[in-house]
Amino acid sequence: MFRFFQTLPLPQLTTRQQPPGNGLVGLPVIFFTDSPTTQTFTVDIRGFEVDIQARAVEFAWHTGDGTTLTTPDPGAPHPNETITHDYRAGTYTASLTTTWGGTYSVDGGASADVPGTTTTDGPPATFAVLQARTVLTNPYD
Repeated sequence: MFRFFQTLPLPQLTTRQQPPGNGLVGLPVIFFTDSPTTQTFTVDIRGFEVDIQARAVEFAWHTGDGTTLTTPDPGAPHPNETITHDYRAGTYTASLTTTWGGTYSVDGGASADVPGTTTTDGPPATFAVLQARTVLTNPYD
C-alpha cells in the first residue's frame, strides 16, 4: 500500500506570507498555507477499489535564512497567526515541505493506516525585508 501512497498526486502546498510583498525588520513575517490539507483518492489496485484519505500531518517552513520551523500547524493569517519569523534586512526565499500520512480502505471495508509517510515540496515565495529609517521633521515647516 505504501508504494501506491507515494505515487499519489498529492498537492504541493503554497507558502503564503503576510505582509504580502515586502516585510519590515522588527515586524515578524507571518506564514500560512491556504491550500487543501486533505485529499481523497479512489484507485484500482489489482481489481480492488481502494479509497485513500491523505492528510497533511507536518509542515516544515523553510524561512530562507537557514531556519526551519516544523509544526503540525498549517498556520493562519493575521489576526490568528501561529507561524511567525523575524528577519534581518535582505531578500529571502521561503518554502514549505509537507509530510503526508493517510488511511485506506479496500472495497468499503474497515479503515487502516497507510504504513509510512511521504512529502511534497511547495513552490517557493521570494520577498524582501526592508529596514525602515526614522526621520525627524519639523511639523511647522
